[in-house]
Amino acid sequence: MRRSTRLLLELASVRINEQVGLSGAVTVPVMSDDLQSGGRGREAAAVDKRLTDPEWLVNADPGRVLAALDGATGREEVLAAAVYRASAHLHRDADAGVRRQLLALDAARYGDRGLAARFAAVPVEDGPAARWGVDWATGGLVTPQLRHTFTGHTDGVRAVATAVVDGRPIAVTGSDDDLVRVWDLATRQQIGKPLECHSGWVYVMAVVVDNRSIAVTGGEDGTVRVWDLATGQQIGQPLIGHTDRVQAVATAVLEGRPVAVTGGRDGAVRVWDLAAGQPIGKLLTGDAGAVLAVASAVVDGRPVAVTSTGDGAVRVWDLTTGRQVGELLTGHTGGVGAVATAMTEGRPVAVTGTSNGTVQVWDLATGQPVGEPLTGHTSWVEAVATAVVDGRLLAVTGSHDNTIRVWDLTTGQQVGEPLTGHTRTVLAVATAVVDGRLLAVTGSHDKTVRVWDLTTGQQVGHPVSGHTRTVLAVATAVVDGRLVAVTGSWDGTVRVWDLATGQPIGEPLTGHTGPVLAVVTVVVEGRPVAVTGSTDATVRVWDLATGQQVGEPLTGHTGPVLAVATAVVDGGLVAVTHSADATVWVWDMTTGQPINKLLTAHTGPVWAMAAAMVDRRPVAVTTSAGATVRVWDLATGQPVGEPLTGHTAQVNAVATAVVDGHPVVVTTSADATVRVWDLSTGQQVGGPLTGHTGAVWAVATTAVDGLPVAVTSGWDGTLRMWDLTSSQQIGFLPFPLPVHAVTVTPDGGLMVGFDWELARFSPC
Repeated sequence: MRRSTRLLLELASVRINEQVGLSGAVTVPVMSDDLQSGGRGREAAAVDKRLTDPEWLVNADPGRVLAALDGATGREEVLAAAVYRASAHLHRDADAGVRRQLLALDAARYGDRGLAARFAAVPVEDGPAARWGVDWATGGLVTPQLRHTFTGHTDGVRAVATAVVDGRPIAVTGSDDDLVRVWDLATRQQIGKPLECHSGWVYVMAVVVDNRSIAVTGGEDGTVRVWDLATGQQIGQPLIGHTDRVQAVATAVLEGRPVAVTGGRDGAVRVWDLAAGQPIGKLLTGDAGAVLAVASAVVDGRPVAVTSTGDGAVRVWDLTTGRQVGELLTGHTGGVGAVATAMTEGRPVAVTGTSNGTVQVWDLATGQPVGEPLTGHTSWVEAVATAVVDGRLLAVTGSHDNTIRVWDLTTGQQVGEPLTGHTRTVLAVATAVVDGRLLAVTGSHDKTVRVWDLTTGQQVGHPVSGHTRTVLAVATAVVDGRLVAVTGSWDGTVRVWDLATGQPIGEPLTGHTGPVLAVVTVVVEGRPVAVTGSTDATVRVWDLATGQQVGEPLTGHTGPVLAVATAVVDGGLVAVTHSADATVWVWDMTTGQPINKLLTAHTGPVWAMAAAMVDRRPVAVTTSAGATVRVWDLATGQPVGEPLTGHTAQVNAVATAVVDGHPVVVTTSADATVRVWDLSTGQQVGGPLTGHTGAVWAVATTAVDGLPVAVTSGWDGTLRMWDLTSSQQIGFLPFPLPVHAVTVTPDGGLMVGFDWELARFSPC
């Protein structure tokens, strides 16, 4: 059987539970790679043997497998456990065929291609043999420090706190799904039913009052509520006073009374007596905007609250008098969304996280910054917690860049590598000690709660790393007889990969000063080159054989360059670029000069483009934020016919193909649909192709045994294949992360960019 036929059959054979990742599974334990092996006995040895059996991992009940993961001790068992937990929150509720696919992919991400092949070879009940294998994958988003993942929330986890109830360490989490959940950190089980409280986002702080463990929650509905964590019951009536969302909660002791300090989007800071359920004193006023974060501390024997706002203001309040202490803590260059307090060398400090990705330490007694800002995050720092390890004061920060970082506040240095695994913004961080090990507990917009071991965290496998931000574009080429992939990323670099080995070739191609949004490859005067477009408004040409930039950047656009295509016009090779400035430029690839005139009919940013031949005329097909698709005559620079309308949201990607002898364009959109258009008539072919459950980011077209096929991918973490002749979906592959880029390789395989990661697939 031909490889291309097997590729199509494999895609057609895969089935997935469409609710994967949405079912709210209760608990998924994940890592423990530092357990001791002494005295484990026959039963534990049997567990280890099962953990090295790919067939058992694929076909066994996920609950049994998850319960066995902590029995892993040897290197092979620990690696298998790490692979299983990497995407367990997705595949535990899926069928065995989907689990096989995700386990094979995650094994490749951990650097074990042999294990990936063994997973792909596992037979599944009532399912065909796998014919689609993972050749290799990068592993920049896998980590050895992940211990457990708790799933159950159906929306982003916005708040996390830790406490001890009846001697058990617990985590309390609040979510945008209106629920509060309580988790046992030792057993990894959810405790009781969720607390149904606020109508909207939930923020939470756990504290002990009168020997009772309670949770204080603030929510979208403007109320503050108090919960007995032992019984799961609300204590008293809601505390009412804020006129808008309560989005920050801290606790303190004021004159022997336990109190809560809350900050709201209404700009108010309020103090509540938790025993009496009453407000204390007057509003703490002075913040110019919404209060984003609150923390408490003791300065010179006085209980204080530290508050921050989106305009960068940080204030310290005396909770006894209700007055501001000293001047504003100034120096931030962005909004302050996270605050924590701690004691270091006998002095109280505050640790703040900002919208520009920096972390700053402040001396609360003097109001002065301590040292330089801590840099490393590439986006807004959303959460901060502090802890002490071996006498060192650490800060743990979570960010919009999806990572968690650990900082030594004494030296001002980052500790180890970033903790990666969350697939969306890390919104909350807390610390806890379990069995003598310091853990960080994080909540994310990806709906999961994850637990990280800050003490050990030994490396499992040797994943290949590459881009450090989302892969946005991928193309293929042949360089010195080797088939390569060229990728562009949000990290601003272009990388070249050997498709046979999965290794990067040379150093990253640097020069762009912003995310690389578009990549196309072409041969110019016998040289394979890549043409890239970036948010820095430039187009750059790279010699793929030497890794050097060719000539000066092509400049002229006044906004981000969102896509690039190539075509032949009047016998000469041209590049066509389009931009957020609503223009399309045509460039002579031999001279690097613009030719013709600007194409300026769009009224908004031009998001995607492809080239084709229609009635022997070279045309470009472009899309804009207005959900329209336009066709341009590249020889004249004029639009052809009326705009193609039908999508109800932004069109993200365009590809061309030939169906039954007619040139067509395939478009994907944020409206979750795929549409096919006849370029000769300007009419849509059939109805929209539906199946994706989120924005569709990428499309590639190919021919499989003469059959025109489109491959699409999107935010829902799926890759789908469509028969353009029948308009039917004929394949479906799951991924653990959103898929932003896909291309079909010349040998019939696939290159897929999912979040930071890349993977190469071939028919078995």
